[in-house]
Amino acid sequence: MIEHRLIERMINVTRDRLEVMNEQKRIDPIFIEVVVDFLRTYADRCHHGKEENILFRDLAKKQLSDEHKKIMDELVGEHVYARKTVRMLEASKASYVQGQKGALWDVLDILKQLIDFYPMHILKEDRAFFPPSMGYFTGQELDDMLQEFWEFDRKMIHEKYKEAVDNIKPGL
Repeated sequence: MIEHRLIERMINVTRDRLEVMNEQKRIDPIFIEVVVDFLRTYADRCHHGKEENILFRDLAKKQLSDEHKKIMDELVGEHVYARKTVRMLEASKASYVQGQKGALWDVLDILKQLIDFYPMHILKEDRAFFPPSMGYFTGQELDDMLQEFWEFDRKMIHEKYKEAVDNIKPGL
């Protein structure tokens, strides 16, 4: 849940910056790039990645209650929504930089959607899903999962920057 606290901090910073961008009727493309990178790398690849690739995988092997299965499915759908919305933010920012009319309002609207989405998503995980889902595991299973989380984090940073280098095109 420590990851949730950092995501909440980023959402609060984004909320504050959104107010300024609304007042100034312009966006800061560099800030938007930071938001996209944070949400894509930290919130999605790191946090949601551990949920989907480890926690949900292991929960799928358990006999979940109908309620917990429903919530888990909703969370997966919300992760898909978040990915799609971040892609839309990135595309709208690019349109804004290219001077397309209306792109400013698209960027501001998408930021608002993300600011509204993440607190509710986090609340669902923190209160309705994570605490009861831990009851499906033994102490040893939880320890093993925690170890797998650490390994996931350790590998992730290397994957991110290997991909960055691999995507650099030769020449100027």
